[in-house]
Amino acid sequence: MSLPSHVRIVEVGPRDGLQNEKQPISVADKVTLIEKLSQTGLSYIEAGSFVSPKWVPQMAGSAEVFQHIQSADHITYAALTPNMQGFEAAMQAGVSEVAVFAAASESFSQKNINCSIADSLIRFQPVLAAAKQQGVKVRGYVSCVLGCPYEGNIAAEAVVDVAQQLYEMGCYEISLGDTIGVGTAKKAAQLFNKVSQVIPKAHLAGHFHDTYGQALANIYACLQEGIHIFDSSVAGLGGCPYAKGASGNVASEDVIYMLNGLGINTGVDLDKLIQVGLHISAVLGRETNSRVARAWQA
Repeated sequence: MSLPSHVRIVEVGPRDGLQNEKQPISVADKVTLIEKLSQTGLSYIEAGSFVSPKWVPQMAGSAEVFQHIQSADHITYAALTPNMQGFEAAMQAGVSEVAVFAAASESFSQKNINCSIADSLIRFQPVLAAAKQQGVKVRGYVSCVLGCPYEGNIAAEAVVDVAQQLYEMGCYEISLGDTIGVGTAKKAAQLFNKVSQVIPKAHLAGHFHDTYGQALANIYACLQEGIHIFDSSVAGLGGCPYAKGASGNVASEDVIYMLNGLGINTGVDLDKLIQVGLHISAVLGRETNSRVARAWQA
């Protein structure tokens, strides 16, 4: 199969990237990060999460973030909303698109959101219903699709089941996440092919962590299968507080560099993106996780 001519990058740095940081990050720094990302050509930025600060302290202040960002008309600024309370708070903050998240692993679901997979899907039903009523699009995430820190291998059938339920509930797009980064190219391609039997490929996205250095290979394998939406995080920020050993998401800069080399259009200015990654890394007091940015600095 020929590679897609255009790829949509879903920038998850401000939410999935920052949520695992140990040090407090101010609302002002989050707003600056989002506004700098808005100037790179990205069309989708996950800007916050309306979850309990008790569970994810770094996402406290998401309402303030949404109220302060100078939003651009051509960019979707989305937020994670795990329940009705979160959804209602997001609507009050003026969020235009939301996301819900489930897991393909029963153990991970319990550790991550303190309930079974079945119960988590039941929780999402009123969110999806309210979103439909208000004309708000909902994206769905599935965690641990290629492996779980507690259960090891995850059956593809389990991923298909959760993804299909989210899609049928009304999620317009399903992002399949290799939360602990253990996936390899062949397994990633096989999984997406399996899921695409119940969900069109145009409605599937790949979300790869780079724990084992396989994220770019996995993305390339999925590109060959016709997948054209990928989540990534500027400077490779991120990880998962409930997944031991899970390093950051694949760096947006590295993904764009690869796609540019393949002649695939993303609309993203790589030089500007590198600068944003270096800026947030400086704020956090550490080196960027992007190999491309490190080489660019050298």
